[in-house]
Amino acid sequence: MGLGGVSLGMAEGDQEWLFGGPPGEGVVVAATHDPGDLSLADMLPAGVRLGTSSWSFPGWRGLVYDGNPKPRDLARRGLGAYSAHPAFRTVGIDRAFYDAVDASLFAEMAAQVPANFRFLLKANQQVVRPTVNDRGDTHGRTSLATQPNPLFLDIDFAIDRVIGPAAAGLGRACGPILFQFPPMNLDPSGPLRGPDAFLDRLAEFLLALPRGPLYAVEIRNPDLLTARYAGILRAARVAHCLTVHPTMPPLARQLETVGEGGGDATVIRWNLHAGTNYAAASARYAPFNRLVDPDPRTRAAVADLVAAAVRAARPVYVIANNKAEGSAPLTITALAHAVVARLQGTPPLPR
Repeated sequence: MGLGGVSLGMAEGDQEWLFGGPPGEGVVVAATHDPGDLSLADMLPAGVRLGTSSWSFPGWRGLVYDGNPKPRDLARRGLGAYSAHPAFRTVGIDRAFYDAVDASLFAEMAAQVPANFRFLLKANQQVVRPTVNDRGDTHGRTSLATQPNPLFLDIDFAIDRVIGPAAAGLGRACGPILFQFPPMNLDPSGPLRGPDAFLDRLAEFLLALPRGPLYAVEIRNPDLLTARYAGILRAARVAHCLTVHPTMPPLARQLETVGEGGGDATVIRWNLHAGTNYAAASARYAPFNRLVDPDPRTRAAVADLVAAAVRAARPVYVIANNKAEGSAPLTITALAHAVVARLQGTPPLPR
């Protein structure tokens, strides 16, 4: 069972690490990188932080890791090798979405990475899922989600179980704390009583967040991309996470309608290839060691946004999922080269 008596699903490879299974004794060694990629570490401005949505994939052997590390060793000890990749300066802590992570485990993560590295933390699903299903499970299918979730947008829970432990454990390595809302039923007769009622609750929640961390909101309901939503983010100084996902309009449309919100950084997540879903993409792309469905159009759009952020002296975070093109490390490496090409002659961001 998860928090508050609610059963929680887990991402692949996360269970042993998060729930105290044997950590293993293996040492995780960084892969040897192509000389053409090694230059990325020096050519990318310090404020450009690119990375992947998680890090413990054995299929990344030769791309990120050397040898044959076990998933549990990658999960517990892999961040040092991961952060040695010349293009990686951030990573998503997706596992925190499924259950709480305490400050001591966050501190273990922070101890493995260099000073300029930052983590993007997905807030626990209890905060962002408005309903639970008839099994009392916030991670169930939407069609089964019929009961109100008592912890939805609960500010005390968010502070005590998400923000506080992350700030204490990650310290200066704490990057954006992301509130990723699933597709929601915004019908006025539904549990949220329509988009305006939801935005009322969102505004109250975001304005109550403690100052200090960088916050971002990711939505999967395109009809929420309104002037009111943008105004709420600006008032709360929270970023709109520009998301590449089949449920959402293109990045340019998101920028046109709501901009980047009110946060102090640009936050982009390249989640899923068009015309597919996570299960189908996972089956098609595993073991995530090659670009199966390259998407040069999206890569160009993201690279343009990163270059624009640099020219505006604005920090930028980009997270790519394996399900975007088939291999998140290869997606980020290609993106990094595209960004460098656009920034030739552009002064770097201040450190």
